[in-house]
Amino acid sequence: MTTATDTAPAKPATAFQAMLRGFRGRCPNCGEGRMFRAFLKVADECPACGEELHHHRADDFPAYLVIVIVGHVLIPIVLAVETEFAPSYWVHLALWLPAVLIMTLGLLQPVKGAIVAGQWYGGMHGFEEARRLRELAAAQLPAR
Repeated sequence: MTTATDTAPAKPATAFQAMLRGFRGRCPNCGEGRMFRAFLKVADECPACGEELHHHRADDFPAYLVIVIVGHVLIPIVLAVETEFAPSYWVHLALWLPAVLIMTLGLLQPVKGAIVAGQWYGGMHGFEEARRLRELAAAQLPAR
């Protein structure tokens, strides 16, 4: 016989697990509810578990990280193509503009989700109460 606690998603044990849930666009607390209500707009609370998410202060940090990631991935490839093949400028434009746009737009929401989840796990920017409650609940759990 299964109970509600048997089927409930596990609370994140590590910052990595919480940030992975955020990267996937899911609530860092339960891993079930959607974190975003629009492309980059974080929902005020999780629709599945009710965890408040409106405290986040991601600001421009996700965009900075995406620029660094895309740059570190594409610049060596661009330089290798230029060195080996020396294509004309229009070929560069046709190759790298779509690659930059696809990678940037594809990474922006997951990176923002991971940052918000990291803030949630660390108890930063208004998430202090949620962290305190998680720690109290963990202290009350029986040891296995």
